[in-house]
Amino acid sequence: SGIGAACARAFSAGGDRLSLGARRTERLPAVVDGAFCHQLDVTDRDSVATFVEAAIATNGPVDVLVNNAGLARGTEQIATGTGEAWREMIETNVLGLLEVTRRVLPHMVENGGGHVVVIGSIAGHKAYVGGGVYCGSKRALQPICEAIRMETLGKNVRVTSVDPGMVDTEFSVVRFKGDEAKAKKVYEGTRPLVADDVAECVLFAANRPAHVNLDNILVMPTDQANPYFVHREP
Repeated sequence: SGIGAACARAFSAGGDRLSLGARRTERLPAVVDGAFCHQLDVTDRDSVATFVEAAIATNGPVDVLVNNAGLARGTEQIATGTGEAWREMIETNVLGLLEVTRRVLPHMVENGGGHVVVIGSIAGHKAYVGGGVYCGSKRALQPICEAIRMETLGKNVRVTSVDPGMVDTEFSVVRFKGDEAKAKKVYEGTRPLVADDVAECVLFAANRPAHVNLDNILVMPTDQANPYFVHREP
């Protein structure tokens, strides 16, 4: 859903073959007609292995991997939180990304190159109250991307982190456990990004010439300066 679905549509419009994975497999066929769809839970190592093997068997070598799976849960502060959702965020946002990437990267190297795209967040650059664990999980993606770049240098592998600010997707609905009224208030009176804005950045990075690597794209709404400063109309 959201940014992942928008990225799929953007690549499909350019004629690319797609392998789509998600936990909610019933949603996948409607994203892009004719795409290869398969169950994928990035927190389950067996699920990741099965998905990657099936994707390569169906569509051949992976040219572009878009690591989009991620979530925030609640707004617990470190000192007063129960820690109930912390493990889920870290396992999804960090370990999930690592599990998928480590299974795709060797194939990219073997096949002469590829592009790893990571959907990060402004939260990885600027922390905010109630987002310590989520922000920490997104900050972790920066050195991971840097390390992949160094470890694959000379192998024609590109790595790009696309880090958006406020995007109007299901993100806040997930964070507030389905409370749509509370989620709607996050975007009230302001002009957030939409999923297609982020997908355009991903597509732009992927379509640069092979000798050009965009390490990081930080994309913000005009109405947002950082997590704390958001312009809202009365």
